[in-house]
Amino acid sequence: MIGKKLNSKKDKQVQTARIIDRYQGEERGPLLLVLGSIHGNEPAGTLALQELFSMLKKEPEKNPEFCFYGKLVGIRGNLRAIENNQRFIKKDLNRQWTLENIDRVTSSPITSLDPEDQELLELINCINSEIASYQPEEIILLDLHTTTAYGGIFTVVSDDPRSIAIGLAMHAPVIKGLLKGISGTSLHYFNSKNFGIPTTAICFESGQHQEPMAVTRAVSALVNFLRAVGSVKAEDVEHRHDLLLKTHSENLPSITELATVHSIKSGDNFIMQPGYTNFQKIKEGTLLATDKNGNILMPFDGMILMPLYQPQGDDGFFIVKEIEA
Repeated sequence: MIGKKLNSKKDKQVQTARIIDRYQGEERGPLLLVLGSIHGNEPAGTLALQELFSMLKKEPEKNPEFCFYGKLVGIRGNLRAIENNQRFIKKDLNRQWTLENIDRVTSSPITSLDPEDQELLELINCINSEIASYQPEEIILLDLHTTTAYGGIFTVVSDDPRSIAIGLAMHAPVIKGLLKGISGTSLHYFNSKNFGIPTTAICFESGQHQEPMAVTRAVSALVNFLRAVGSVKAEDVEHRHDLLLKTHSENLPSITELATVHSIKSGDNFIMQPGYTNFQKIKEGTLLATDKNGNILMPFDGMILMPLYQPQGDDGFFIVKEIEA
């Protein structure tokens, strides 16, 4: 673990603002770290976590046999961007999770850090504090997101078999290989090598940013996540959560793999053509977007994922292809 010890009153106040809530069972189990709103214009994850904690606190009243294994911690991602309802302030916080970057922010004066550097430092310190407090034998990270495009829900997994298994258990399409097309995400950082104990990471995308159903889907995904990792028993999970996710995944591929990503830079003047949705099947040669160099065409037959319909972002779109489970 890399980070600075929390000493000041201000540090502890920041940590308090960042924690959505905690829930610890009577039985030992994994430390579950769930991030919401690491992009400040994606409120669904934070709202879903608030609802989940409320459900967990009420559950023993209606189900005396309910047992929770482990500790769940809900964490707000980019506080400064949340306040401004922006994806980020200076740079994408979900592209900063590299060892080199973390070493830089933890060894630099606070006054030299830009907003996302400070967010990263605060998150690292917050997470390290939770690990030190619980001393888990396993860490599992779930990062909750939404997209600018409408379409299907999905999970993004690492190459870790445990990550893939959890993704499949959440009843949403699983995207493999996406981490090879981007860098510095939370899923890149949260692994056993970096933490010295078994550590798994997974991401869930619950729909378009402003969809009311994005919150509902995220709640169901959280419940299924708790079951998949063994923190709650299968018999304590209501069937409606499975049904909701299966309904919104209907006719979507169970597993796809990244084929390519169109990265964009400042000054590219990238403009996505309107109307594309997640998992939409597109033929080779179809016009996808334009930039300063002209038309950007579909390079081959495939499905589009996360077409960019917002000013901020470094990825114009992803193209995935269905593979066998």
